[in-house]
Amino acid sequence: MYRDIPKNLLGVIEPVVRSYGLELVDAKAGQGPGRARLQVVVDTPEGDGRVTVDTCAAISREIGHGLDAGDVFSGASYLLEVCSPGVDRTLAREKDFARVVGRRVALETKEPLEGRRRFRGELVSFDGDAAHVHTAAGSYRIPFACIARAKAFHPSPAQEAKR
Repeated sequence: MYRDIPKNLLGVIEPVVRSYGLELVDAKAGQGPGRARLQVVVDTPEGDGRVTVDTCAAISREIGHGLDAGDVFSGASYLLEVCSPGVDRTLAREKDFARVVGRRVALETKEPLEGRRRFRGELVSFDGDAAHVHTAAGSYRIPFACIARAKAFHPSPAQEAKR
């Protein structure tokens, strides 16, 4: 989630992304086989996912220079991936949730809520503090602060026709 991005990474990544007129959706650092891994997700201000491969490559080069200059990974090798949210959109910020109200989502919480951590269903509303999800098992209010990861699924043609 965007709110969990370490400050040292945010300070390197966000200025580069903004210089391209884009928004940082999320950045996840982790350990891959033999080296660190950093995935950066960027999007347009409209949230339409229309970020070209060439733009992602250019952003990746600039972020890589910043990471190396700041010795963020302490001289260790790392794999850097810059991408757009894709068809099944990563949801990491409040405005990402607000944009997909009415669509199918999958959420995972940090801790169990009502005995479960995974919720899949329709996002019926988002009020900034919580996602309201209707699943086959019932409706749930999931506090935003409790969400570990989330994604929205591409709407079907039937769902698009309703809009």
